[in-house]
Amino acid sequence: MTSVTTSLRRARVAVIGMFVVNGATYNSIVPRLPNIRDDLGLSNAALGTAIAAFPAAALLFGVLAGPLIARVGSGRAGAGVGLAGAVLLPAVALAPSWLALAAALFVLGLTDAWADAAMNAHGLRVQTGYGRSIVNGLHAVWSMAAVGAGLLGAAAAGLGVPLLVHLGVVAVVLVGVSVLAWRWALPGPEPEAEHEDGAARQGPWRAAVVAAGPLLALAALLIASGGIEDSAASWGAIYVRDDLGGGPFVAGLPFVAFQIAMTLGRLAGDRVVDRFGGVAVARAGAALAAVAMSTALLIAHPVAAVVGYAVTGLGVATLFPLGFAAAGRIPGVRPGDGIAVVGWLARLGFLTFPPLIGLVADRVSVGAGLVLVPIAAVAAMLLAGALRPARTLRT
Repeated sequence: MTSVTTSLRRARVAVIGMFVVNGATYNSIVPRLPNIRDDLGLSNAALGTAIAAFPAAALLFGVLAGPLIARVGSGRAGAGVGLAGAVLLPAVALAPSWLALAAALFVLGLTDAWADAAMNAHGLRVQTGYGRSIVNGLHAVWSMAAVGAGLLGAAAAGLGVPLLVHLGVVAVVLVGVSVLAWRWALPGPEPEAEHEDGAARQGPWRAAVVAAGPLLALAALLIASGGIEDSAASWGAIYVRDDLGGGPFVAGLPFVAFQIAMTLGRLAGDRVVDRFGGVAVARAGAALAAVAMSTALLIAHPVAAVVGYAVTGLGVATLFPLGFAAAGRIPGVRPGDGIAVVGWLARLGFLTFPPLIGLVADRVSVGAGLVLVPIAAVAAMLLAGALRPARTLRT
């Protein structure tokens, strides 16, 4: 039984704080986007273009998180970049123009991508110290922080709280959490992933070449999982309203049910993974998601859609945490590089899945487009073997 020291317990609190900051930062902005649009006099198209600066930053520079983690350590990187994002959060409220808004969101997108890789790398480091799985619980914390930030933002908008006051108060809280995370994170650089000759691989692009097979397999797994998650947010309400004739309240339930079930699945995921192993849990969860969504689409009733998305959220709950953890354990690749490359490739996939569903939806129906969801779940089931620890790589 691994002995858990006080410093390791504090490090776990620190990494929880990093996940809270990352989950709450951008999601504090989302409910206020209509206010931002109106205050700046933007069209919907202009607002959408500004918002696109957020993922664009991750796609352009997100992979550089690996070298940053290697230089300063995942703890300092995760807490420090999260702190920078929190400090910059009020800049969104202060933006006087479309260009300033896009620039602020671009920088926040950069901090989001780098903090995402760093906090997952540090979570893996803390998990190694604990000797048991904790990463699913960390992602559950992220989900709860995101939902909480969204609810707070919605309440602030409804009460007419000025945007600068709202984001300023959130920033102060997140700065405090980041400072605590900085103080309690594990010190020093990352333990290097060793090659057989003792030489640690250097750089994310070298990692992508050396471990192309494992990294691509894990990225494909996360692309499938991300597509399933996005379908609940992007298409669940439209499917229930347009195809099934559900009312406005019922139309919002698939996303809510999915998020709640996924959070619960992540809270329970660590114990299940410790007992049955990551590959078995991921494969069974993906199979459950495939059956649930297929059944819901065949029944074609609003209640079936809500239940189907809830079960699907439970099924895919562990895929992202396990995928990042596996990316940080590839022999011959530094943990930060593996996580950064897989996260970067997964973000590329997020750009393609929603338009594919939309294309089918325009030509046939939303329900027909959502057939891609159980297909993605089957793909995730087949790719779950990528979570198995890889053998030491040879040059």
